[in-house]
Amino acid sequence: MMRFPTRKPNAFHLPSLAAKAMAGTLVALSLSTLSLTAFAADLPEIESRGYLSVATEDNYAPFNFIEDGNAKGFNTDMLEELRNYADFEVRQDILPWTGLLAAVSTGQYDMALTGASVSDERLRVFNYTAPYASAQHFAIKRVGDDSIESVADLSGKTLGVQAGSVLLSRLPELKKMLEDNDGELGEVVQYESYPEAFADLANGRLDFVIDSAVPVNTLVASKPDVFAKGPAVSGAGYVSWPIPKNSPELLEYMNGFLDHMRETGRLAELQEKWFGESFPDLPTEPLTSVDQFHELAGLDD
Repeated sequence: MMRFPTRKPNAFHLPSLAAKAMAGTLVALSLSTLSLTAFAADLPEIESRGYLSVATEDNYAPFNFIEDGNAKGFNTDMLEELRNYADFEVRQDILPWTGLLAAVSTGQYDMALTGASVSDERLRVFNYTAPYASAQHFAIKRVGDDSIESVADLSGKTLGVQAGSVLLSRLPELKKMLEDNDGELGEVVQYESYPEAFADLANGRLDFVIDSAVPVNTLVASKPDVFAKGPAVSGAGYVSWPIPKNSPELLEYMNGFLDHMRETGRLAELQEKWFGESFPDLPTEPLTSVDQFHELAGLDD
């Protein structure tokens, strides 16, 4: 029975390892099959033709968004810095998130300059530059809810998360955290969009919502009288720029750009401006394999 029309009422059942592996394989195969039809340009071709082609999105604040008809956000500022740094033109197209990564995988664009979380499935198709933001997952609670102070307090409580998201795929981590504290994962409600989940949280229909570090900071800063940041519910996670596997020299170049931004202090400035905090302890090397990602994030501990 649907109790609340804005949400999906079915409790979430954690998928088996085989089911998760199959889902990841299907996602990777769909992207890799598309990528057979075209190949992204690597750095020598980009330098020869005189421009780099990047795809960005327009509805994922504070990474990329439109305000009063103008592009805003962390990656908008980083794009301007890249244009000052590069000795070639940087061309930008703004796309909806749906299909953006597929457009990059098919060679329509050289890379995605957007807020893409690192995941096992995506790492089978793309390499990532060194992370520029944390994507560790946190609980969001209502202001004044003193019943949630630690992970153990989340036992048995109803939580909301976006359907089909990386956050959903990493819920087994929270399940294990709770079981280690003699607790259990409560009902998991999947939402098509986060505004719906936040509305239900504010109205008391959920006990907490899970989102990653940067959106949590943004939400709490924008509605400090409604929401508060709760405990971490996952290990490390990362946000970075995806680059096709067959563009290793472009990956090295973009990582060099991030090194430059880090060394000049400009990266920390933009992180503070858009994310509400800097992330000095993030890895500084590109992410190129699932095994490397798991080791850095402590996912196999």
